[in-house]
Amino acid sequence: MSNKVRLGIIGLGQQGGAYAKFITSGLVPNMVIGAITDIDPAKRELATETYPDVKVYDDYLTMLDSGDVDAVVTCVPHYLHPEMGMETLKRNIHALVEKPAGVYTKQVAELNAFAASKPELSFAIMFNQRNNPLYQRLKEIVDNGEIGNILRTNWIITNWWRPQGYYNSSEWRATWGGEGGGVLVNQAPHQLDLWQWICGVPKSVFAKVSYGFRRDIAVEDEVTALVDYGNGATGTFVTATHDMIGTDRFEILGDQGKIVVEGSKTATVTRLKKKEREISESMGLDDVRKLFMGQLDMDEYRSTEIVEFESVWGAQHAGVLENFAANILDGTPLLAPGSDGIKGVRLANAIHLSSWKGEEVGLDFDEDEFLRLLNDRIREEGKYAERA
Repeated sequence: MSNKVRLGIIGLGQQGGAYAKFITSGLVPNMVIGAITDIDPAKRELATETYPDVKVYDDYLTMLDSGDVDAVVTCVPHYLHPEMGMETLKRNIHALVEKPAGVYTKQVAELNAFAASKPELSFAIMFNQRNNPLYQRLKEIVDNGEIGNILRTNWIITNWWRPQGYYNSSEWRATWGGEGGGVLVNQAPHQLDLWQWICGVPKSVFAKVSYGFRRDIAVEDEVTALVDYGNGATGTFVTATHDMIGTDRFEILGDQGKIVVEGSKTATVTRLKKKEREISESMGLDDVRKLFMGQLDMDEYRSTEIVEFESVWGAQHAGVLENFAANILDGTPLLAPGSDGIKGVRLANAIHLSSWKGEEVGLDFDEDEFLRLLNDRIREEGKYAERA
């Protein structure tokens, strides 16, 4: 292999087209486009016109067998990611799957198991937000224990407003059989990944989910989930696609500090000089009087830091592509190993399952039960075949 990875792009839609532009504009210096595949004749024509030196295919298996690519990225509907990932790895070609890794854990677990049997190959997932320096810094703060043990997490992420025309634009969109869900599998996978990446994987979840609440769709457009971390700590996750004003606020409360992120751009990190309980137990009646009279100087007990980084459009995605290529070329550790993709899928599945059953569900839920209930909804839609 040369000093540049030849990437095969499967699907020249919005994401695939963006990745092609990143590569050809020099944002990914260790990668070139090896080939492009799309089943849509119009997209293939566009690819030929835009990238005349790149081979274009109408079938991804033919591309995989061509010898034109060292690695691929799967920019296709969610259900196809595991299948295409495994077919790629079978041919000893490196695989980068788009988010989410799949729709249900059974298919993603199969992909992970197969990838584990090919340790010599690079297997990654496009969790570009893990390349966001803001969230990298916050994970470092939490992992270093700078705010103590986590007591509570809250993320309200409702700035995904989508009008009805968005859902009407494609027959497969917002369907159980074509997309596998709504906001949880389309818009929110990055936040579900960051939530558990930074704060840890919860033990159980109870969810209230509305399906077709404010849009004429079969899948969810409003989600409120309560998670239990199993040690007294809890968390909430709220997301929707019908809030025109929208909010993006992420809070992590520890027993020695707190992080508040606004708009995924600015974080306020407050560190307590001692654990909150120690401060509480050290205060006498005079301190209580000062507290009630607004005279207690809280700055004696805490310090505040503002964390903010400049965000350049495309840099996070391009950075994941560059990191993927570096892992292939010289073993640079992956920012987002492909095996991590199952965690967000499992959390989304648990939220769906809890809402379907009306009860709290462990993250070790029955995967067969989930698939059966998913297939019930696919069958009721009558548009697509059931999933195996």
